[in-house]
Amino acid sequence: MDLKQLEYFVRVAELGSFTRASIALDIAQPALSRQVRLLEVELRQNLLVRNGRGAAPTEAGKLLLEHARGILHQVERAREELGRVRGALAGRVAIGLPPSLARVLTVPLTRAFRQQMPDAQLSISEGLSVTMQEWLVNGRLDIAVLYNAQPATGIEATPLVDEDLMLVQPRPPGLPEDPPPPPITLQEVARLPLVIPSRPNAIRMHVEAEMAAIGCRPTIALEIDGVSAILDLVADGAGHAILSRNAVASSVKPSAFTVRAIGQPPLRTRLSLATSSARPATLTQQATMELVRATAQARLSAT
Repeated sequence: MDLKQLEYFVRVAELGSFTRASIALDIAQPALSRQVRLLEVELRQNLLVRNGRGAAPTEAGKLLLEHARGILHQVERAREELGRVRGALAGRVAIGLPPSLARVLTVPLTRAFRQQMPDAQLSISEGLSVTMQEWLVNGRLDIAVLYNAQPATGIEATPLVDEDLMLVQPRPPGLPEDPPPPPITLQEVARLPLVIPSRPNAIRMHVEAEMAAIGCRPTIALEIDGVSAILDLVADGAGHAILSRNAVASSVKPSAFTVRAIGQPPLRTRLSLATSSARPATLTQQATMELVRATAQARLSAT
């Protein structure tokens, strides 16, 4: 099998479209289709089902996809090791971040990565913790920052930092920022209309679990996936939100909100740094993990 053909097939399968894959790979769509077809002919299997909405892997395609990701990962690792011989950390590292952290960490992390590893490539994706765990297992990600990581086969997770979750309310016009409002109990929060992500968002699941532990449940006004959209709706008076302080601080207009501590009991969430236990980390990935750890601890402790 040709490595380039495997790469093309993986990209089409992941993006679900020859058109999107041709753009991402910077190759003409007819040439891309021809290479994938040659791979199918060689393997004597239909790997993709082509339809008006795009392309999806067949059962044979799903099986090859699992192997192809591992093969391409090993090739990247070999290239990195060869680069190390000439004294440079090289290769590609794919990182996954929760949407609430991506705005805070992406710029400083990218800047530090370029300074320390100019010969390496960095890819950053946003996703829910549950989804990113799957991406770690199937090789789409090398490293992920997860909220409230649960034990999972094939995943190694180490604690990164704990964050307080806060009640976010719209700030009335003319209200000064100081002094901060007094803490609110979790039971009181449960009675407020909340604009909150849908399941299986890790923060949503954590809020429900903590409220259930004290015998109450959240009052859901709207289910919205996306921190920016949640904050827009809170500013518009649609309800309240439960988010980390850094999610509000990194918003377009943090002064539009009042952030209130939650107590009795306090609502805290843990961020973990996760990798796949099936694929040993390369030296470049190890160095990147230390960058993620240092950047997250510095940025999140400062907000």
